[in-house]
Amino acid sequence: MEFLLVLLPVFGVFAIGYAGQKLLGFDIQNLSKMSLYLMSPFLAFDTFYENKLTMDYLYMSVFALGLCIALILLVYLISYIYKYSNQERCALILSSAFMNNGNYGTPVVLLVYGAAGLDIAVVLMVIQQLVMSTIGLYYAAKGSSERAGFKTVMSSVTRMPVAYGALLGIALQLSHISIPEQFMTAIKLVGDAAIPTIMIILGMQLAAISFKHIEYRKISYSLLLKLIASPLIALGFALILPVSDLVKQIMILSAAMPTAANTTLMAVQFGTKPEIVSSATFISTMLSIGTLPVVLWMLSVWV
Repeated sequence: MEFLLVLLPVFGVFAIGYAGQKLLGFDIQNLSKMSLYLMSPFLAFDTFYENKLTMDYLYMSVFALGLCIALILLVYLISYIYKYSNQERCALILSSAFMNNGNYGTPVVLLVYGAAGLDIAVVLMVIQQLVMSTIGLYYAAKGSSERAGFKTVMSSVTRMPVAYGALLGIALQLSHISIPEQFMTAIKLVGDAAIPTIMIILGMQLAAISFKHIEYRKISYSLLLKLIASPLIALGFALILPVSDLVKQIMILSAAMPTAANTTLMAVQFGTKPEIVSSATFISTMLSIGTLPVVLWMLSVWV
């Protein structure tokens, strides 16, 4: 029960966004742009500027990329067995290979592991954003009904500001350049506001999801990969990679998160079976109320 209680504040904030969207009808796309382009880069900058670079950063990058590739290969196997089309395969990749460790995983880690865990979670969030904004966009474009070209994909990738915030933070840290306290206060205010803001936006996105023509079989495969196969694969990486127990736990917990909400936006933008991706996002988020407490309990037993 205590593990479920940990999730209640998170879903309480989601509910605020959900109710606000149903009652008032906000412009979700512009709010998402605000959180992505104005707020998240400050959070990434603050994290990478304040926290000393270690080999854990490399190991977490190996984990994020390896997990993504493993899940994509499983989708290819399922698609080959059931002879899914290119568009269906790409939609399954979007709904299976990318976890929501930003506006869901980060606050959960904060509640469970505190400030020390938050720093690790933000690093993983930035790495995941890089993976999703490259590999994810590639498959969104590849599965597009209009077949977006390589130039379109790369243009979307280079516009992602979270990576630039992280790189700037790393550069200033390595250069030993001190930022005046007044500026750091402003940076921290915006960065700290990013987490509750994107949680509210996720609630809004869930309220706007349509469930017309749900393809239950395809979505069920996506849910099995995202909520069961993903944390098991992460466990394998945790046993192999030489990182601390805290990093191991957060890697597994992050892998158990539901489908990333941004994949729905990608699917809508490129026309890559958005009904599959959006349904998987909503259902996996709801099911995570039951699956995440199990993962948290297993992690507590493990350690």
